[in-house]
Amino acid sequence: MNSSSATKLVLTKHPLRDGERERQIALLKRNATVMNEYGGNRRGGYAAVAAYTPQANGVAFSEELTEQASGWWSIPEQASRDRAILFIHGGGYHLGDASSYRGFTSQLAARTKCAVFSADYPLSPENRFPAAFDAAVKARKWLSSQAFSQIALVGDSAGGGLALATLNEPPSGSTVSSIVVFSPWTDLALTGASFNDPETKDPIFTPSMLATLATSYLSGADPRDRRASPLYVVPARIPPLAIQVGSDELLLDDSLRYAHLAAEKGGIVALDIFLGMHHVFQRDIGSIETAERALNLAAQFIDRHWS
Repeated sequence: MNSSSATKLVLTKHPLRDGERERQIALLKRNATVMNEYGGNRRGGYAAVAAYTPQANGVAFSEELTEQASGWWSIPEQASRDRAILFIHGGGYHLGDASSYRGFTSQLAARTKCAVFSADYPLSPENRFPAAFDAAVKARKWLSSQAFSQIALVGDSAGGGLALATLNEPPSGSTVSSIVVFSPWTDLALTGASFNDPETKDPIFTPSMLATLATSYLSGADPRDRRASPLYVVPARIPPLAIQVGSDELLLDDSLRYAHLAAEKGGIVALDIFLGMHHVFQRDIGSIETAERALNLAAQFIDRHWS
């Protein structure tokens, strides 16, 4: 563990556990097989893979489908009445939905004893930039209007980038007590060293895959726009921030750079790097022990920073 009182950044590297490499290879092969079975229906395949995350015991689900907000609630037994979590899912702006993420959000709900609202947002290419950002801001404002005095923001991948991007909007309603992001995509300009290093061995993404997603979503917009790439405008005041990322990711430096910039502005930042882990491995709880450890750390961080 490394820390710096000057920047308030705590960096922790977590070693790969015995036997996990074999389990990781097996589940990644399973996920690839599922995606292939869906052929050209990438959204169906992604949803099927996301739904492998087991649903936690003692968590109830409720769909929210109104003009103000759409998505799914994961509500644990004896949930706090004045605190809630807003979750924004990943999928490269083209895939993913709140329904298939219910297993993942239920795991967060069970660990924090807080209701989690997982927001749907319009996907590309039908809905280009800044549609996803606008929907994320709307969801945050809506949740703040639901009598919760405090909220925490959580997101994975593109959803993590969206969660961070909303911090650049003027505050409204509930206090954001903390933010936790898993492998956030913070730079759609794709300038990170890990992205451009041919030695990066990402088992999920290739550079061309991410470049295609970014180009499609942006549709000619500036990739450094703060609504697309929060890396380029880090707020002067930021809630306590936890970032988790795998060491084998093309987007590793999206996490490293944002963490350092946030800490330089005085923010409390916990950066956890999991050696040998892939993009958003936290969804693989039940298959990889490190996923459970990571989610426990995320929940502890959220619990620690409620006012």
